[in-house]
Amino acid sequence: MNSNSRSKYMLDETETYIRTEFENEGSGHDWWHIHRVRNLACHISKSEGGDLFLVEMSALLHDLDDWKISDDNDLQKARKWLNTLHIEPDQAEKILQIISEVSYKGAGVSTPTSSVEAAIVQDADRLDAIGAIGIARTFAYGGNKGRLLYDPGIPPEMHSDFDAYQKTSAPTINHFYEKLLLLKSRMNTPTAIRIAEDRHEFMENYLQRFFSEWDGKI
Repeated sequence: MNSNSRSKYMLDETETYIRTEFENEGSGHDWWHIHRVRNLACHISKSEGGDLFLVEMSALLHDLDDWKISDDNDLQKARKWLNTLHIEPDQAEKILQIISEVSYKGAGVSTPTSSVEAAIVQDADRLDAIGAIGIARTFAYGGNKGRLLYDPGIPPEMHSDFDAYQKTSAPTINHFYEKLLLLKSRMNTPTAIRIAEDRHEFMENYLQRFFSEWDGKI
């Protein structure tokens, strides 16, 4: 099996595995989120470069050990899967490093990337957190966690550390101010920055309408 065929085999096997793992996930981190992140990452990679195999594999695996939906967030599931594929050790470590750099960790927490591939996958994941899809996913996550829709008496909090961000149980609307509206300025690549502009504006318009309806003005 040549290298291209081997790469396609590993991607196909990983897609099948991830689809099975996430098909019934109800918090907005389902298979279709991962599918969109993969597509966005591939789109960004066409302009920004990087190793496309590493980008795709990392995008497919990026939520497997995510703290929001997994009890184990030490990348053990991803590592075990890569071992199952008998992937080259150096490639496996690069993929695990990319995955470790994807997540947002709070308004006051820096999340630098160490490679163009990590920058691309991080951007793709964040693009899927904003815009129309991002709004839908935010409310799906809030409902899944039993959070209030909105409470004017609970202001947004700009978390200064990851632990505080993980422990928050604030209303869903707060999440726009604690994360989503901040993502446009935290994109890494020119391609993602361009895409983020329109999605960010859509969220701003949505929130304007939300608060007008909340106050009974419409």
